[in-house]
Amino acid sequence: MRIVVAGAGAFGTGMAIALANGGADVTLLGRDEQAMKAAQRSRTLPRPEGCVLPERLILTADPNVMRDAAIVLLCVPAQALAQFLDDHRISLEHPALVACCKGIDLRTLTGPTGVISSAIGGQSPSILTGPSFAADIAKGLPTALTLACADPALGARLQDALSTPTLRLYRSEDPLGAELGGALKNVVAIACGACIGAGLGDSARAALMTRGFSEMQRIAGRLGAQPETLTGLSGLGDLALTCTSDLSRNYRYGMSIGSGTAPDENTTVEGRHTARAIAQLARQINIDLPVMAAVDGLVDGRITVARAMDQLLARPLRAE
Repeated sequence: MRIVVAGAGAFGTGMAIALANGGADVTLLGRDEQAMKAAQRSRTLPRPEGCVLPERLILTADPNVMRDAAIVLLCVPAQALAQFLDDHRISLEHPALVACCKGIDLRTLTGPTGVISSAIGGQSPSILTGPSFAADIAKGLPTALTLACADPALGARLQDALSTPTLRLYRSEDPLGAELGGALKNVVAIACGACIGAGLGDSARAALMTRGFSEMQRIAGRLGAQPETLTGLSGLGDLALTCTSDLSRNYRYGMSIGSGTAPDENTTVEGRHTARAIAQLARQINIDLPVMAAVDGLVDGRITVARAMDQLLARPLRAE
């Protein structure tokens, strides 16, 4: 069974390494032909740092490899997913498609599985998400993720194909809940990073995590997700990791905002776009999400961290 990992960024490379080391037939597809040729010679890629590519892992920049794949892991940024699917529609009609990005499309206000369903007819798309850093996966450190697919038989086959001795996948039939958990926790991570960057302390961060998680549950339930999905790996688990580690790109971005330093503009920070998307969606369905609204204001530069905290603390007292 051939697996193609589309996207040679940190997570895509980490997954390709883990699957190849687990004995799978894996091809890593990148955009830059010269970079992939250089990696083929050196058996290294820039990210994750310090990880050597297994000899059995095939590297290519030829998208036609997806035509003969049984499974394609879509490890491209959430905002680039729709264009990628449009560019390679014919190659992606037959493989089982698994989204590995975390975000909400700004144009359609849908998550990755919704984007896939709209672009590729006849698919029952899956999403692979949960608390994980690419370097941990690549190094073979124990990691647990959620594999969510509405088709239980397909989900079971994917779970078996994509699990390794150190990468443990838990199956879910709620892709909507799984993708919302993965997307929304990035917004809360930006809030927590800004809190720590501004010197507001760990107690404030704990409060933001808790109230942010409540907002995640609230909007996910309104949109039709199963409540228990948000309390699993793809929701609470991912939130705990992303809001407490400076290895998280979204958390580091928030710290830059809080400390007043320039963020790294060369790093993909999905939470910036998700904050804007969720603010639009919240207005459409008339739901109050104060923490996420504050993050939307922060990333757009409309408010300061001090102003955001004042607004949150000035809200009417109420029961939890």
